[in-house]
Amino acid sequence: MKDPQYFNEICTDKLPGLLGIVFTKTSSTEVRAAMNVTQSHLAPNGFLHAGSVVTLADTSCGIGCIANLPEGASGFTTIELKSNHLGTARDGSIECVATPAHMGRTTQVWDAVVTNMESGKTIALFRCTQMILYAVSNS
Repeated sequence: MKDPQYFNEICTDKLPGLLGIVFTKTSSTEVRAAMNVTQSHLAPNGFLHAGSVVTLADTSCGIGCIANLPEGASGFTTIELKSNHLGTARDGSIECVATPAHMGRTTQVWDAVVTNMESGKTIALFRCTQMILYAVSNS
């Protein structure tokens, strides 16, 4: 299992890195990531943009999928996601905890909970399904 620093490095100049997402734990059963809320994460109404929350959750689940690809898999792609937004933040930090619900050879399903790190309140519940990809043989 690769450590969080590996995943932080591969995300540096990609969307997760640009948003300031930092992975703090990566295991076969849990991925943890956090993000400091800045003005660039807010919507024009002054509250945390739903896209910022979804990006944190989807990225956490995606890293979990990468860390747990079945033997012979070449990657994955998200084929469905759903989020329920229950709260917000204007500052401070938010954290995501992602856990696998299904770890198949053709699909994985991950659940994530995003919380406000200062208050402990749940901001969002998230679920996604990833399709596992395999290299196509030319023979």
